[in-house]
Amino acid sequence: MSEINVNLSEQEQVRRAKLQKLVDEGKNPFEKTLFDVSAHSDEIKENYDALEGKEVAIAGRLMSRRIMGKASFTHIADRNGEIQVYVKRDDIGEEDYASFKKDFDIGDIVGVRGIVFKTNSGEVSVHATHFEMLAKALRPLPEKFKGLKDIDAKYRHREVDLIMNADVRQTFVMRSKIINFLRSFLNEKGFLEVDTPILQTVEIGASARPFLTHHNTLDIDMVLRIETELFLKRLIVGGFEKVYEVGRIFRNEGMDTKHNPEFTSIELYQAYTDFHGMMDLVEEMMKKLVVEVCGTTVINYQGKEIDLGHWERLTMIEAVKKYSGVDFAEIKTDEEAIAIAKEKHVELPEIPTKGAILVEFFDAFVEENLIQPTFIYDYPVENSPLAKRKPNDPAFTERFEYFINATEFGNAFSELNDPIDQKARFEKQIADRKALDPNTNAQVDYDYIMALEHGLPPTGGLGFGVDRLVMLLTDSASIRDVLLFPTMRPEAGNSFATEDEEAD
Repeated sequence: MSEINVNLSEQEQVRRAKLQKLVDEGKNPFEKTLFDVSAHSDEIKENYDALEGKEVAIAGRLMSRRIMGKASFTHIADRNGEIQVYVKRDDIGEEDYASFKKDFDIGDIVGVRGIVFKTNSGEVSVHATHFEMLAKALRPLPEKFKGLKDIDAKYRHREVDLIMNADVRQTFVMRSKIINFLRSFLNEKGFLEVDTPILQTVEIGASARPFLTHHNTLDIDMVLRIETELFLKRLIVGGFEKVYEVGRIFRNEGMDTKHNPEFTSIELYQAYTDFHGMMDLVEEMMKKLVVEVCGTTVINYQGKEIDLGHWERLTMIEAVKKYSGVDFAEIKTDEEAIAIAKEKHVELPEIPTKGAILVEFFDAFVEENLIQPTFIYDYPVENSPLAKRKPNDPAFTERFEYFINATEFGNAFSELNDPIDQKARFEKQIADRKALDPNTNAQVDYDYIMALEHGLPPTGGLGFGVDRLVMLLTDSASIRDVLLFPTMRPEAGNSFATEDEEAD
């Protein structure tokens, strides 16, 4: 073992000294490789009648100790909760009991074998016959009541947050259940889960900014994907009729309570259906999901009651008229749209067409009112380069987004499968992008155009963010609360108060 670092705190030095003592005695806990666990805390409590008087083997983290001379009580935390352990000198041996009192610390990983019983107060416990250290915690845990000094520490040191907060662990158990349900739902409907490239060679013309990197062997610049859409639709061209991907997406953009540069989305595509089919799928999926994980269609999110059993459907024009009083169905020209925007003090987009101004009206007047689940459909073609035009009104597209609690949760199209129209829209998108940013590296994905030229059947597509959905169903205020390790600046120094050293 190395010498104790004088820059360590007093408690860290004490713990390292205890470790060194164990090593010198030939009891190095880090040499342990196996402990056969036979039960977890919740299983013992739930099955007490069957387990009473029987031996179990449990393992976990030492969370408390109450030394009472020849006997002690302690609590051990495992993946499912905590359970009390009664440790008596006469049962584990004098030497091991002395070590338990002197060498063990709160936070150590321990293994216990013992008999299941209830204390006089009725608490289900384990009466230890064997107690051993499996790993030494060289840092003290945060002080139980002061906890982490600042909110950022919760995210930087998620492992500590998980140790100290059962509700945080439950959030991520819920996240796993949500993703598992979504996979099962789609699998049962005949969708095939696939993987598409994260590293890509083309920076597409979408508004999201990508992360840039370089591949040394090929000596080419590459980008991390900002979506999974184009590769998935190439698979529909290839003959798969239903595909989906649970994928990590990377966007080099701002961060707030709803945005992280790295996040998880699910995109799915189904041949021979349209955006109405996707709308029906979303409604069915959401209703079944919320009942599965929450037990009811009515949930509470940040003090608001939201009924996921009822969904409103409005065109964008209908929604803007409902909340702003302006009827874009009566506006015929870009000039009229510009005039009404100025009258209503709505910010003009960089390219002020009627469709683009309609979207600005939606952002200004509508979105904040969409608390209950709402589908908004029939988007202008200007901001929907991958959606099929409406046959009876080519200025609009067969696209919808759905909103809950004034937040967009998903986006869907009747996918544009006309390669000539798609090529023209892509080229216009790139031209508009270059007019605003001459140094952009964005380009048309001609490989995708070539794929369309082989024939994409009529297809409905849907993409939605997993993280926002987990936020909603776990009543979490920030996206960082549902990401195990959200993107953070590097840490400057220690940021939590320990059991043994109170925060300033």
